[in-house]
Amino acid sequence: MRIQRKIFVVITLSAALMLIIQGLASINAGFGERFAGQMQQLGPVVSACYFVIAAGIVWFAWSWFRTLVGIENLTELVKNGSSPSINYKDNCLVGLNFAINNFLQNNRQEINEANELYRDLKLDVQLSERKKLNTEAIIYSIRDAVVVVDSSDRVAMANDAAGKLFSFDCKNIELRPITELVDVDQKEFIDFLVSARKNKAKATRRELNFASDDGVRTFDCIVSCIHDRKGKVCGAVAVLHDVTREKEIAQMKNDFVSHVSHELKTPLASILAYSEMLNDGEANDEQTKQEFYSVIQTQAKRLNRLIEDILNISRIESGLVKVEKEAVSLTITIQEQLQMIRGYAEEKNIKVISPASIVFDQVYVDKDMISQVVVNLLSNAVKYTRSGGKITIATQVNDADQTVRVSVTDTGVGIPADEVDHVFDKFYRVGANKKQAKGTGLGLNLVKQIVEKVHGGKVFVQSEKDVGSTFGFELPLATREMVESV
Repeated sequence: MRIQRKIFVVITLSAALMLIIQGLASINAGFGERFAGQMQQLGPVVSACYFVIAAGIVWFAWSWFRTLVGIENLTELVKNGSSPSINYKDNCLVGLNFAINNFLQNNRQEINEANELYRDLKLDVQLSERKKLNTEAIIYSIRDAVVVVDSSDRVAMANDAAGKLFSFDCKNIELRPITELVDVDQKEFIDFLVSARKNKAKATRRELNFASDDGVRTFDCIVSCIHDRKGKVCGAVAVLHDVTREKEIAQMKNDFVSHVSHELKTPLASILAYSEMLNDGEANDEQTKQEFYSVIQTQAKRLNRLIEDILNISRIESGLVKVEKEAVSLTITIQEQLQMIRGYAEEKNIKVISPASIVFDQVYVDKDMISQVVVNLLSNAVKYTRSGGKITIATQVNDADQTVRVSVTDTGVGIPADEVDHVFDKFYRVGANKKQAKGTGLGLNLVKQIVEKVHGGKVFVQSEKDVGSTFGFELPLATREMVESV
């Protein structure tokens, strides 16, 4: 701007100087003899005109120059809100400068308030952005499936659990309608979500079933509407909690109570019946009384075994069972328990083949618990083997895996192929074999709990209908340090 000013000054002064020179020259100039007398008379007038024009140019240029400077200063005043240096002797600019100063002064407070409002709004935006990020972080960290839709039922947000459940990429949903993201076979969820949003429900719960590769999964779905600051519904959020396992546990508890009630009623009914007959004097002779006493005693023992098995399984499952481990020879333990079973087997004319001695078959276990495992397996083999059959007990040490394997093989009735996988379940009894022998369905489950949960071993079963069965277990061998420390 300063260069432009200098150029303007140079051009103005040059024009004025040329006019002055021309005026001085015209005083003595002539235009010929014809007009010599006339020009001598008009020479001073022409020169004076040149001088006046030159002075007018200089005055006009100076006035215009000062006006430009004033406009520049006023522009600086408007931009910076400050009071620049202005020559207030220029009356043409004083009014304009005063008006602008007065305008800025009157509006400075409004400008400051606007700036404060802008800062507050900026802070609110930052806080809102931070809250949004925190909300997203919380939603994405929830293990339950979460889906958020807007007022047009477009998915605004969804976490990984929801993407896995409904098979879509939660990071690339781009406000797509939920009907495009959820499969047709899950339409019940869409209808529930849309209906809850339209009805402006605060919190609505429904149980939904979804098919998956693992079977039918059950979800507890809660839908709540989202309201804006004016209280208007602007969307809805759905939270789906997988309750499949809880439903299975609840069903297992119901089945457990049902089975326990049934198993308890049978011996109790016998005890009550025979005790009432004794009380009514229906046993007239001593032999009948002894028979009644024997039935009552047998059923009482059965009831006691049932209660003990239930308590033992409950203690093991809850981790409250007291375990006292020591180095024990499995072969010796089996021989000890065979003495109890052999008489029962001889009554049914069943041959029992005991295992051969092994140099090192010691395991670090609770002897009483492992003895109970052996007794349960042996008694089951005798119960389900017909007269004239055979039971073989074998032990085998695997030095590579450092395990010992015990198997009890019988020539009994066997188990149908479709029921083999369930024989270790609680209260499960093979339907075709219920008439063969009485039982509670807890013995094999107790074997599984003791071997696998308490001692870290493994149970196994192989069976063929009308051919026989092999039940057994594997346990880790005791280390030399364990044996020497005993």
